[in-house]
This record gives sequence, C-alpha cells and structure tokens, in this order.
Amino acid sequence: MDIVIPEKRSLLMSGIRSKNTKPEILIRKELFKSGFRYRLNVKNVFGKPDIVLKKFNAVIFIHGCFWHGHEGCKNFKIPSSNREFWVAKIDRNRKRDAEVLNYLHATGWRICIIWECAIRGKKQLQKTDKTISKISKWLRSKRIWLEITSDAYK
Repeated sequence: MDIVIPEKRSLLMSGIRSKNTKPEILIRKELFKSGFRYRLNVKNVFGKPDIVLKKFNAVIFIHGCFWHGHEGCKNFKIPSSNREFWVAKIDRNRKRDAEVLNYLHATGWRICIIWECAIRGKKQLQKTDKTISKISKWLRSKRIWLEITSDAYK
C-alpha cells in the first residue's frame, strides 16, 4: 500500500527529469575536470546517449536503478500500487535499452553504463572518483563494454 495519496504521488513522479539528473551532472563535471570533452544527448546517435565521446567512439548511459529495472539492486522495487502498470513500464524500458545497446554495439560504438547506485550514497565523492578512474581507464583501453554498479566498490 502506498503511504502517499495519489495526487501527491503524481506530483512527485512528474518532477523526475529524464535529462540533467544529479547523477548525470556529477559524472559530467568529473569527466570534464579529468580533461575529457563530450557532447550531451546527441540526437543523431541512436538512443540519444547521455554522454557521447566521439574521439573515443564511446557512449555513456547513466541509468536510474528504478526506471531501468536494475535487478538485484536495493534501489529497484516495483511499487505495490498499480503494479501491472509499473511492471509493463519497466519491461518496456528494458526492451528499449536492449534495442539501443544492440544497435550501438552493432554499429561500432563502445558502451558504458553507470548505474545510479554506483555513484549514490554516503561515500558519494569517493565512489565518483573511483567511477571516473574506471571510465578513464576504459576509454584509453580497447575494451568495448563497461558496466559500473554498486557491487564494483565492495
């Protein structure tokens, strides 16, 4: 049972942005400080990745654990009210994510996914430093794929 009345829940959910979220801004600032230059939400790159580093032929997605259905994450739980809607919504998001990643991979892009849980919490700055270090090493390597979750820091 939801502890918030439907009108309040609707107001809360409508305030959630799809671009320029706190995790995105945090990663962008740190990447810039580290000397990386990028473009944001490039329309002519399929799926409009959050960050595009053309020089490295790489894209970075910063996924919210709830909205992208991060399995096994403490930040992902299907709400008990209107459960059918949320299950369908998260499933659509996952399918779209898979299509985007498959297409980008097939067209030669290198892909990094940073889950919100990896850069959120008590030790946020320490986690962000480690995340930027991992991204920096990945960009300079030839590896095609990088996924960063909170498990990376245990």
